Amino acid sequence: MTEHARDALLHLRDPDQFQWYVIPLLLLVIYVYANEVERRNWDVFFAGLALWGVDWFNEIWNALVFHFTDRAPVWGASGPSAYQILIGLNIEISFMFAVMGVAAAKLLPPKGTRILGMPNRPVFVMVNSLACVGVEILLNRAGVLTWDWSWWQAKFPVMIALLGYVPFFIAVVVVHDLPRVRTKALVVSAVLAFDAVCLIVFGSLGWL
Repeated sequence: MTEHARDALLHLRDPDQFQWYVIPLLLLVIYVYANEVERRNWDVFFAGLALWGVDWFNEIWNALVFHFTDRAPVWGASGPSAYQILIGLNIEISFMFAVMGVAAAKLLPPKGTRILGMPNRPVFVMVNSLACVGVEILLNRAGVLTWDWSWWQAKFPVMIALLGYVPFFIAVVVVHDLPRVRTKALVVSAVLAFDAVCLIVFGSLGWL
């Protein structure tokens, strides 16, 4: 087991780490989504939840990598946190991704708009994914986001983008562009339900 993984485990789901700033952060996340509900902006509302749900899926398989290798997760969150949910996910990161989904959906241009002569959806996915990788590299250099596998490093940004972020923004685009609100709700509910089942099953087995 790597030193980074050992450090992250020290605070995993430790209630003694709780900080009161979590409460206003939670209220801010609720406000962001309530604002979209008030406007009946279901495209953005469900697209935001879709990204958040896909992030939970990523965090679950990342925790499983750590469990089965007994060495390190693909990425670890070892910095100070009010609550460490999984080895690569703390409460602050989870709130951040919840808001990121809404922000990303709001940045989507009209479907027919072209960027540099290309359809805007693939450009949107790649630009946002690479921007997120850039932020991750900075967090890694700051020592709060750890990478212990040789193939998941700053010198392989495309790998990080393809596995770590492209699925997020594809989810935003797909759910945002679905024609019916009911279909959006069903897709997002399925993603979140799958995450919940994985958390319950793998958590009860002690794999997370």
